[in-house]
Amino acid sequence: MSTDARNALIVVALAAAVYAIPGGGDSADFVAALLGILITASFAFIGYRLYRENRVAFFSLGDRYRGMLYGAIGAIVFAMAARVRLFESGPGALLWVVLVAGAIYALVLVFRHHRSYDY
Repeated sequence: MSTDARNALIVVALAAAVYAIPGGGDSADFVAALLGILITASFAFIGYRLYRENRVAFFSLGDRYRGMLYGAIGAIVFAMAARVRLFESGPGALLWVVLVAGAIYALVLVFRHHRSYDY
């Protein structure tokens, strides 16, 4: 038996166990929530490390561009956290697109400023 077939059988067996065992859905929800927390914590740790390693570069941007950088990061975090509720309506989806597009534009401006020799 190939490893692909074996892995597929393992996934099918786990899905059958979640379906058949009483409380399996609750356990699957718990594992999914735990994985979400671990992923979020790892992103926060990576952000902390990047900030600590590049602190001089952040402060050399100047107040205006550093504020744009932090605002864009905050806007992206907000947009990702609120995406489910924003996509429930048409204006909400449009607001999400505008928010993400504005944050990306701000990040591009900060990157271009950082790559130039203006600071």
